[in-house]
Amino acid sequence: MQFGIFTVGDVTPDPTTGTTPSEHERIKAMVTIALKAEEVGLDVFATGEHHNPPFVPSSPTTLLGWIAARTERLILSTSTTLITTNDPVKIAEDFAMLQHLAEGRVDVMMGRGNTGPVYPWFGQDIRQGIPLAIENYALLHKLWREDVVDWEGKFRTPLQGFTSTPRPLDGVPPFVWHGSIRSPEIAEQAAYYGDGFFANNIFWPKEHFQRLISLYRERYAHYGHGTAEQAIVGLGGQVFMRKNSQDAVREFRPYFDNAPVYGHGPSLEEFTAQTPLTVGSPQEVIEKTLAFRDSFGDYQRQLFLMDHAGLPLKTVLEQLDLLGEEVVPVLRKEFATNRPAEVPDGPTHAARVAAAGAPAA
Repeated sequence: MQFGIFTVGDVTPDPTTGTTPSEHERIKAMVTIALKAEEVGLDVFATGEHHNPPFVPSSPTTLLGWIAARTERLILSTSTTLITTNDPVKIAEDFAMLQHLAEGRVDVMMGRGNTGPVYPWFGQDIRQGIPLAIENYALLHKLWREDVVDWEGKFRTPLQGFTSTPRPLDGVPPFVWHGSIRSPEIAEQAAYYGDGFFANNIFWPKEHFQRLISLYRERYAHYGHGTAEQAIVGLGGQVFMRKNSQDAVREFRPYFDNAPVYGHGPSLEEFTAQTPLTVGSPQEVIEKTLAFRDSFGDYQRQLFLMDHAGLPLKTVLEQLDLLGEEVVPVLRKEFATNRPAEVPDGPTHAARVAAAGAPAA
């Protein structure tokens, strides 16, 4: 079981002070947060991809490459790479290069994004979102596995005798997650290729995501990649902790009430009752996260969102201390208890190289 954090890279005013970090400060803070994640023993740091204010992570591979140079074991991932508006050829090249620089510590999460104007900015039509995701990933999958590619599709110019460089490290491409909050077509896509499915279940009730994950598991088995229980599942989560629950609620409430995504909507109490958001003590975070297994089965990766809504960097680093020291060690132990032997571990480059029978670089 892998544990980590993901960032959306928002530049949001702190509602308690009225101060807003500069883009430079926010980018540097994201690096500091990633380094802290490794320091406290987490497994994964993931960044989103956004091309509009108030977000800054428009170039995930640049950010992750810098972090790779300053870490030793942290898996570096995206928590969405826009498969719809990025050229699959450039994705293939960028992430293979990052893979070499990071000695294989690289994942990529494909997604369509949820910002409509991005599509025309990159010459695409949002009404073609699903077909774009399907066709573009089919090409990317091929580019990473075939040395010479001929290709013709609907959404880009044909390729003839094309070789994407560099080739994937050790002949094994980065592990791919397909991220979704609403689309059964994406769950089907993940199952078809035998890739991972990341259900970012942070906004809606669990029943919706149970349907998506069940579909993915069933279709994963249908395509012959293993049993439904062996499908590779990741989940999202949001937490804010203090030693005392009342202190956590009191401190986090103004951030929740003014957050760009869910501020001025449901109350904090309503939102925590219906979604994975946990605002309270470390023990409450442990109990709610452990309950995910009851809803979704044994899974491989748990990522938490912790640095959003204008929270100051000092507070986020305090949260990471609590997560690494008091929460994740207990979750590791409890999730390992009664975990069936046939359920796979979270994906790593070394394990995938070994499974492919390829010599490591």
